[in-house]
Amino acid sequence: MRDPKKSAGGAHGRRGSKGSAPAASDPSNDGGYNAGMAVFSYIIGGIIVWSLIGWGLDYLWGTRWIVLAGALLGAVGGFYLSHMHGLTSSRKNADERHAPGAPSQDGEDNAK
Repeated sequence: MRDPKKSAGGAHGRRGSKGSAPAASDPSNDGGYNAGMAVFSYIIGGIIVWSLIGWGLDYLWGTRWIVLAGALLGAVGGFYLSHMHGLTSSRKNADERHAPGAPSQDGEDNAK
């Protein structure tokens, strides 16, 4: 099955010259903002949900520390989920927009 976002630009061709702005549906335009919002929502959502679970357990058992453990567990779990979805990596190998992390194979510096 083909991705409709990827096939939309290739099937009809791109209009304009190289200097024109890419289409609004291009996923590379808003990836940083969307990824940041997703990481933020995973972490904040995890803190809220697990704090409420901890608060309920504190109420049932008469303790006062489980809500804090739940908040910490939610933050760690939210970061883990965002990492597993690939939202926290700083390098994008598929785009080839970032410089490689190692020197070139011939050992020469290619900077101009």
